[in-house]
Amino acid sequence: MEAIRINKLVEKDGEISLKDLPVKKGQQVEMIILLKTPDKPKKRFMTARDLLNSDLIGMWKDRDIKDSVAYARELREQAQNRRR
Repeated sequence: MEAIRINKLVEKDGEISLKDLPVKKGQQVEMIILLKTPDKPKKRFMTARDLLNSDLIGMWKDRDIKDSVAYARELREQAQNRRR
């Protein structure tokens, strides 16, 4: 089966007008109408430059954390043992 893709803007409720199709009188066709959904904005990922220019880098620089690995482990344990 051959497919023809035509994008149309609906101009009148409940009606779609198609012209100049490559079909002949008496030829059988099957039509499928797919409703387009509005395009979602694409997710923008943060680049290394964006990260460096953000306030994320160094935001904890003034905290008194001697051993960052131990501190991270402690935070994970607290989160895992939190009541749900």
